[in-house]
Amino acid sequence: MKILYAVQGTGNGHLSRAMDVVPCLQRRAAVDVLISGIQADLELPFAVKYRMHGLSFIFGKKGGVDLWKTFMSSTVRRLVHEVNTLPIEDYDLIINDFEPISAWACHTRDKECIGLSHQAATMDAQAPKPKEQDMLGKFIMRNYAPASLNYGFHFKPYNNRIFTPVIRQQVRQLDVSDRGHYTVYLPAYDDARLLKELMRFPDIRWEVFSKHNKTPFEMRNVHVQPIANEAFIQSMATSAGVLCGAGFETPAEALFMKKKLLVIPMKNQYEQHLNAAALEEMGVPVIKSLKAKNDIAIEAWLNSKRTVTVDYPDCTQDIIDSLLETHIPKMLV
Repeated sequence: MKILYAVQGTGNGHLSRAMDVVPCLQRRAAVDVLISGIQADLELPFAVKYRMHGLSFIFGKKGGVDLWKTFMSSTVRRLVHEVNTLPIEDYDLIINDFEPISAWACHTRDKECIGLSHQAATMDAQAPKPKEQDMLGKFIMRNYAPASLNYGFHFKPYNNRIFTPVIRQQVRQLDVSDRGHYTVYLPAYDDARLLKELMRFPDIRWEVFSKHNKTPFEMRNVHVQPIANEAFIQSMATSAGVLCGAGFETPAEALFMKKKLLVIPMKNQYEQHLNAAALEEMGVPVIKSLKAKNDIAIEAWLNSKRTVTVDYPDCTQDIIDSLLETHIPKMLV
């Protein structure tokens, strides 16, 4: 049995999940891994057979996705070539975590593709939705990585095809404490903007993890360092709270650690607004930006002791086993 597990490489969330999913797949089959995208920072502890340019969303520096750079980063000719040359016929099963090359290769060659992603869960009819409609965002989410059948991960299991988040073993094994600092991961803001906004709270020590700087530095109460997996999760584990974008894996890990959480959804990123709707429904505070008009909300969060209780059991192997038992027989008939 040969499986292709295809992972979106924009940001670090998909790769964090892959760290747990791939070993579970490898216990059941021969697995090749494909990664497309150019915005990830994590090193994976297993071999990657295919690394492709794909179609990456490029983070801006003012709180959102840079749509122009995103468009310019992906030439149509390269995209079509990657779709047409991927040898999906070599595999018995394609499992796709919101990865466009393998998804469209399957779609154009009439081969089954099983979606297993957070994005699939956010678009499910039973998952929370934001009040503001984003027709372009919906279109992108539905067509970016089309699948024959979707399963998903979300902050809550809204139905029997939606599972709770995959919390990687590295995070499950951490010793959690409170040393008083606040961990910040807002990759759509540049360092100058973060310094300006965070220094308005001089009594708080902020530990900022930056996509825009490779050299650590400190200015007054703000410590900035480049993204490094081990340092980041240790900072979260020992923090008083986490301030981050409305992604999926980082908020899920913060909730699992029982940390106070405040999220800011990226502009031009519909998935983050879907996530924000779900988190807000759970009781997590959501703000639109770090601008001074939101200082009251930030102060209230800093002064609050309230955390949101979640139950995220370690059941990744059970999910993978069930998925394979459902779909492998069909592929072998």
